[in-house]
Amino acid sequence: QLLLEESGGGLVQSGGSLTLSCAATRSAFNTYAIAWYRQAPGKERELVAARDTSGATNYADSVKGRFTISGDNAKNTVSLQMNSLTVEDTAMYYCNLGIFFRGNYQTGGTWGQGTQVTVSS
Repeated sequence: QLLLEESGGGLVQSGGSLTLSCAATRSAFNTYAIAWYRQAPGKERELVAARDTSGATNYADSVKGRFTISGDNAKNTVSLQMNSLTVEDTAMYYCNLGIFFRGNYQTGGTWGQGTQVTVSS
């Protein structure tokens, strides 16, 4: 019954790479934009990257050039490829449903349960 389910988190050394996956139902994947957020201990949840159904994307300045968000129409999944990871990327990563409005992502309030990413020094 879950609309979103994250996977792919784990422990990785600084400078390494990791790919997260957000599995959605077919209807959700084809209807809504999907975004990745993250939240570190003691910090507010922040938008990392977002992708709408047309393929348009945007990224937080802190991950531009390092992270790539992409969709797989056959699998109804949205992936987040993370490269050159640093300890500051350590957080719980969440998948989210929303919309793009005038080029900006707006959350619709539906969240996955999250997957933990830990980057060691």
